Amino acid sequence: MISNPVIVEEITKLVVAMFVGAVIGTEREYKSKAAGFRTVILITVGSTLFTIISNLISNDGRIASNIVTGIGFLGAGAIFREGMNVKGLTTATTIWISAAIGMAIGIGKYEFAFAALIIVMLVLLSFTWIQKLIERKNKIETYTISFVKSNEFNYNNLIKIIQEYHLTSSITKKIKTQSMHTCIFSVQGTLENHEKLIQALYESEYIIEFEV
Repeated sequence: MISNPVIVEEITKLVVAMFVGAVIGTEREYKSKAAGFRTVILITVGSTLFTIISNLISNDGRIASNIVTGIGFLGAGAIFREGMNVKGLTTATTIWISAAIGMAIGIGKYEFAFAALIIVMLVLLSFTWIQKLIERKNKIETYTISFVKSNEFNYNNLIKIIQEYHLTSSITKKIKTQSMHTCIFSVQGTLENHEKLIQALYESEYIIEFEV
């Protein structure tokens, strides 16, 4: 049995960090994100441990300050580009805030840590409906559309189909081969109009293939 109160306090910090990381990690794991249950726990516990060690060695915060740099590399690995969109920003910022909470626990500021935990879970769980509402009103998608150019159908006809559903578009790339033309569009508008456009592309006899 450990009797040293200092050691007990530091171990308690690690246990609290594990709990906080588990709460955040459960939400990330449920949504099948890159940084899931175990990853977020290890990030939170690791940040707490580095902060504890920093305080034990020098108490000047030099080790703890480098946590931010290390977490930056982990966060950068979670961000990737998909067409015109950047994915993984929420996962990267979750990694960042989990490390910050771990550091707060490491210096014994449990009230800050739990307040931050409540805010993080509120943003990740309760604010989703706001994001969905915005996407219903204004959503940007990248369309890759391929067709065979002919007298009946060309690039201008494709533009007219997009405009027919009250969507604004800008072309980002054109690819021409011997058998077909491929255009990559950034298309903006309501979610309902996007769905109508997708249905129209499915039904068009001139569209060979498309990807959203």
